[in-house]
Amino acid sequence: MLQELESDILQDVVVGNDTVIVQYSATWCGNCRIMKPKFKKLAGENDSVAFVIVDAEKFPESRKLANVDNLPTFAAFKNGQLVNQVQTNKIDGLIDLLNEVTSN
Repeated sequence: MLQELESDILQDVVVGNDTVIVQYSATWCGNCRIMKPKFKKLAGENDSVAFVIVDAEKFPESRKLANVDNLPTFAAFKNGQLVNQVQTNKIDGLIDLLNEVTSN
């Protein structure tokens, strides 16, 4: 499942799904735009994980869930809790994060 948040409801998504991977981004962020299609591709390959794109500037409450201070940030949540996060513009870092949260 892939969704782009239209409102500041990430907490509900995190609680409502076992495993969630979040891409925090912003419209002005070049590295965010580079990573977005890669993120979407991973979402299509992993049906058991909820993938969510959050505009970190529009949705401050969602941003607080992972204490985001740099973009792009990718955060992994399992059973409602933040497991880990990575700030990267490399697909390998995102894959490592996905593997970490799905191997447990």
